[in-house]
Amino acid sequence: MKYKTKTLVIGGGAIGICCAYYLHGLGKNVTVVDKDNICSGSSYGNAGLIVPSYSTPLAAPGVIFQGLKWMFNPESPFYIKPRFNRKLLSWLWQFRGACSENNVRKGLPILSGLSSASMELFDDLAALEEFNFGFEKNGIVELFNTQKGFQKGAKDAQRLQEYGIEHKILKKGELVQYTQGMRTVAVGGIFFPGDAHLVPDQFVGQLARHLENKGIQLLSSVEVLGFETSGRKVTTVKTTRGDISVEEVVLAGGSWSAEMARELKIKVLMEPAKGYSITYKRPPGFPSVPLAMAEAKVVLTPMSEMVRLAGTLELAGFDLSINKRRLHAILKAVPAYFPDIDTDALVLIEIWRVLRPCSPDGLPYLGRSRRYDTIIISTGHGMKGISLAPITGKIVAQLASGQTPAVDIEALSIERFD
Repeated sequence: MKYKTKTLVIGGGAIGICCAYYLHGLGKNVTVVDKDNICSGSSYGNAGLIVPSYSTPLAAPGVIFQGLKWMFNPESPFYIKPRFNRKLLSWLWQFRGACSENNVRKGLPILSGLSSASMELFDDLAALEEFNFGFEKNGIVELFNTQKGFQKGAKDAQRLQEYGIEHKILKKGELVQYTQGMRTVAVGGIFFPGDAHLVPDQFVGQLARHLENKGIQLLSSVEVLGFETSGRKVTTVKTTRGDISVEEVVLAGGSWSAEMARELKIKVLMEPAKGYSITYKRPPGFPSVPLAMAEAKVVLTPMSEMVRLAGTLELAGFDLSINKRRLHAILKAVPAYFPDIDTDALVLIEIWRVLRPCSPDGLPYLGRSRRYDTIIISTGHGMKGISLAPITGKIVAQLASGQTPAVDIEALSIERFD
């Protein structure tokens, strides 16, 4: 096949579909391609959290020390599969350097600003009659099983407060009110009223159907093989289904974006981080607010008729196999916080895993490359892909239209590690 489009979006997940949505809204002729099906990657089975409260970058002081304690334990929240790999070593070296107070001071206001702007766009989308993706602004409760964890969580929450992210400290006796009667053995908690959640595949799927109804082509099972360029322009995208002539490209392919960028001699330092989720039929009386188990790094999210457990961060390259010990660690966390929940008694719907694109400093890559005038790269959102999808899409559309972005993106430079 041979296609011609003015703007080609590579990637059919939340980021790519939101890019297409806002590009179309500014009058752009858009085509979307994905190597698999639309919404088959990170956007499908994640925790569905829209969380300004998660604005502290992954790379922060103390993470290296904690990571060293965890990294060789296959059941820990953070695990690195032992292997010699130059790209992994380069990523880890930059990650080590980014685990600093300076990185937090730089990254926190950026991520909180992006999150707040994205929340406003979610409000706008949820208000449209054609969309119903389980959007609920019930906040989130973070629970702590140790006094040390609780004290650190309270300190982190106070810092978030400086950037307008409200919170309420919950003593042990107050927790049952926020878990809506479900018993917990946590020693304390923090309620973030400004957070929200949704059903992620419904969100992406409904936006995708809206685009198709507007005449936008969404092409699945189209894998990008390479590019043809002329000077500072990308002119053709070569795929497994033939060549696509383009005037502009938006590269939003998640964990695979770095490999595609390398074809254009653009260095995007990124590691795929495997995460897992386990989805059950929602039992009667289950709380309507997401519950985060802080020390275990696991979250329990209610989603319409379902409830989803999600967590862990595993650096194992592009290995998509299911590590049963990692799943066991997620399941083991539940009774440690909620002794009355027996996961064996719940009706299982699906076990899922995915590779999330993580940059070394915990910030996305967003903007134009120095090398080309006609390519915009949007990737590296880590575990905040759903949270930041709408604002990312809007910024990409503004860049493509020659407008000044709604949020300052200088710190999100594509080549900041080159």
